[in-house]
This record gives sequence, structure tokens and C-alpha cells, in this order.
Amino acid sequence: MKNIFFKLYEKYKELIKYSIFGILTTIVNFAVKYTLLFLILDSNNWLELQVAIVLSWIAAVMFAYFTNSKYVFESKTKNKFKELIAFVSGRITTLLLEMFIMWFFVTLLKLNSNFEIFIFTWVAQIFVLIGNYILSKLIFKKVD
Repeated sequence: MKNIFFKLYEKYKELIKYSIFGILTTIVNFAVKYTLLFLILDSNNWLELQVAIVLSWIAAVMFAYFTNSKYVFESKTKNKFKELIAFVSGRITTLLLEMFIMWFFVTLLKLNSNFEIFIFTWVAQIFVLIGNYILSKLIFKKVD
């Protein structure tokens, strides 16, 4: 039985590690965002709300880069700066994808009840998760 779990882990270890660090990245994002909004900034001020969102996104992307590079994909590149730029560019791409999905369904099609927003947020996150994984595999395997 123990041997079966070890074989499964070996076969799917990259996906398992990606999932674990993805959850931790989400925790970093929420921790930074809610710390800023509850202790430092005013969530009722649209500019301060956007600052909290941007800063939490930056913190989450930096955490994801370092954990993905070191632990998930075990990058061996010597040009970390080029790799970081490619990673951030990939994350910006999936951020724009998420924004487009939400704009298309919630704003354009006016599917904007609380339930619909909840559903399309999850739909967008599924596409972002898949996109981030695919882009990360390409970035960490191809950058010299």
C-alpha cells in the first residue's frame, strides 16, 4: 500500500507540489490584502482598495515565482532575472484573462447576481490555474 502511494506521488509530484504552493500563494494574497484593508487602508476608498489588490497580487506573484522556481519545477537556469520577467509576464497574461472573463460575463452579458458573480469567479479561476500551470511549465523548462 505504501509503495502505491509513493508511485502515485512520484508520477504526480509536480502537480501535487504546484497545488500545495498554489494554496499557499492564495493565503499570501489574502493575508496581504486583508492586512492592508483591515489595518492600514480604507476599503471604502476605491483607490486604497485598488492599492491593496495590486500589492497583494505582487506579493502573491513573487511568492509563487520563488516557490515554483525552487520547489515545484526545480529550475536550474542561471538567468533568474529573465526567468522572473517571463514568469511575471505570464501571470499578467492570466490576470488579463481573468479580467476579460469577468468583464464578458458580468459586465457585458449582465450576469451579475451574487450567485453568477460567484460562479464566474470560479470559472475564471479554473482558467487562470490551468493557464498559470502551462505557462510555468514552459517558463521554467525553456528559459536559459
